[in-house]
Amino acid sequence: MSRIEIVETDAGEARVTWHAARSARLVLGLGHGAGGGIEARDLQAVAHTLTAEGVTVALVEQPWRVAGKKVAPAPRTLDAGWRGVWPVLAKPGLPVVAGGRSAGARVACRTAAELGAAGALALSFPLHPPGRPEKSRADELLGAGVPVLVVQGGNDPFGKPPEFPEGAYELVEVPYGDHGFAVPKRAGVSESETLRVITDAVWDWARGLRE
Repeated sequence: MSRIEIVETDAGEARVTWHAARSARLVLGLGHGAGGGIEARDLQAVAHTLTAEGVTVALVEQPWRVAGKKVAPAPRTLDAGWRGVWPVLAKPGLPVVAGGRSAGARVACRTAAELGAAGALALSFPLHPPGRPEKSRADELLGAGVPVLVVQGGNDPFGKPPEFPEGAYELVEVPYGDHGFAVPKRAGVSESETLRVITDAVWDWARGLRE
């Protein structure tokens, strides 16, 4: 069963959808990207899989999304929204992992150390705008200051795995996946198989943080 909680932040009202696990020893907060919400298939798959494994997952909708706006605000506003939600994520008194997909992954990495996160999960980290590798955001990833897992599609136009710099983080490739982890039919890989790669990687990493 999920539970929805409205949270007042300096950026407006955020919305947290809780997926509570029994006897949880870890909380995973997940933010969405700039082009979609918490309904993204990878976020939903991670939430359902990890909840069953004893991790409480909180899917966080940024204030701009709750307000029905179509365009994400500046990074500083996204960070403000995330900071406002953090005390609620930490309320159960458990270690909290900051995470998200795309823009949400950037927010998690930028604020992880400051907020005392146990780790940062970056799904489809947008290393650079498509076709603009010179506009690298690697500093956000490399400067997270906590254990980081990047799960990246093999054909992500925002940064393919070989483009990522060496650093103190783990990277798992999702074969053939694009920025939304969609895989072309010719690859012969089903959506369920793709999601399993993602959820297995996240659970293996999170289990290490719990122990």
